[in-house]
Amino acid sequence: MFMENSVMSLRHRFASTVVGVACALASVAASAHAILIDSTPKPNGTLSAGHVQMMFKYNSKIDQHRSRITLIGPDKREKVLAIATDSKSNELDTTADLTPGTYTLRWQALALDGHITRGDLPFTVVGK
Repeated sequence: MFMENSVMSLRHRFASTVVGVACALASVAASAHAILIDSTPKPNGTLSAGHVQMMFKYNSKIDQHRSRITLIGPDKREKVLAIATDSKSNELDTTADLTPGTYTLRWQALALDGHITRGDLPFTVVGK
């Protein structure tokens, strides 16, 4: 009886440890990705035509030199936008001269741990 309880207790502790380690690893992996938490423009938002400042804010620090923002214009042409060198460590900031139409910003963020996340952000530009 004592031996049975010891084996059961050992199995229970082992299972608890495995579950705890798995949860810890899952939370580390989830926090490794650069997740977009705020932006200007907002998804499906509207901006006024002209010289526009754009900002992409992430939940973690990112490698700004190897991340990318591509502007897809109303004519479906793609233009890679320069990322500001004075951006905060968790942001990609850029600017562009925009005329009225429907646009998409395609972003690719590289977290400092090497994980890449991507997304598209559609928006509309209207006349002033």
